[in-house]
Amino acid sequence: MTRLVPSCVLITGATGGIGGALAEAYAAPGVTLVLHGRNEAQLAAVAERCAARGAQVHTRALDVTDRDALRAWIAEAAERAPVDLAFVNAGVNIRVDAARGVESWAEVENLVAVNVLAALATVDALLPAMRARGRGQIALISSLAGYYGLPISPSYSASKAALKAYGEGMRGLLAKEGVGVTVVMPGFVETPMEQAFPGPKPLAWPAARAARVIRRRLESDPARISFPFPLDFGSWITAVLPAALSQKLVALMGYGR
Repeated sequence: MTRLVPSCVLITGATGGIGGALAEAYAAPGVTLVLHGRNEAQLAAVAERCAARGAQVHTRALDVTDRDALRAWIAEAAERAPVDLAFVNAGVNIRVDAARGVESWAEVENLVAVNVLAALATVDALLPAMRARGRGQIALISSLAGYYGLPISPSYSASKAALKAYGEGMRGLLAKEGVGVTVVMPGFVETPMEQAFPGPKPLAWPAARAARVIRRRLESDPARISFPFPLDFGSWITAVLPAALSQKLVALMGYGR
């Protein structure tokens, strides 16, 4: 089996826990990293750590909801150095408003703009250059929450389910063009976003461990990467069991309202 070893890696959301860990996992002499983040100071810190490992680093701080700016940045990056691997990783989560008992509509709209629309715009902007070269790899960071909607985070679950379905469809669409698409479905990873998650966090992995596993498995261009196994299997089960039974199981696990 051919191992895919990228020389230019683009990462959106590189200031987050998983994004930053992925940047450091790929940082090495001869590797170009193209990193995005919202916080300039945090992005600079990630870039400094990666440069210390020998990578050439280019950064851009921007709001991914500005999709015109996002697409322009990706086009600029692809013109400077062909992107071999792109992690579509930028994302946010929200919580149910305790007073209203549901999520804030303004926050829902922003979540969809970041987690779904910006993600699809990123892929669409990457594709022309990858398809022209007949080579490239895209990793969409979904979540095990994409298997079954959690009552404590319905919009986040929906956004990750959307990425899962989109990635699966795009993989089939691009299969004969040399562009691989992988859906990455982590469980709980020790990040600030995970810490704010309002529920149990079983089998949480350090971000560095998650990044190492993602990098190793991506080398064989799989359709899906999901972990850790016990939580992965349990999440998958909720997607295939009758919905009424799955809802009871989710509540028993501590994710009910």
